[in-house]
Amino acid sequence: MNRASKHLLEGAVTLLAGLALWLFAGDVEVPVVTLTKVGIVLMCVGGAQTAWDLYAAVRRSPRGL
Repeated sequence: MNRASKHLLEGAVTLLAGLALWLFAGDVEVPVVTLTKVGIVLMCVGGAQTAWDLYAAVRRSPRGL
């Protein structure tokens, strides 16, 4: 597994972790943060990282994906 695919996998896992928090942690109360909002932030970060890594992979590839 090369570096680009590791970064792509990391972004996808972050996106899925955020989705899981957003969907299933609505009833959990934590004193400092709201877990559903943390889930939204993780989805945004994971989606941005995944999109950036896909763009970089297409840009590096001579024929695209």
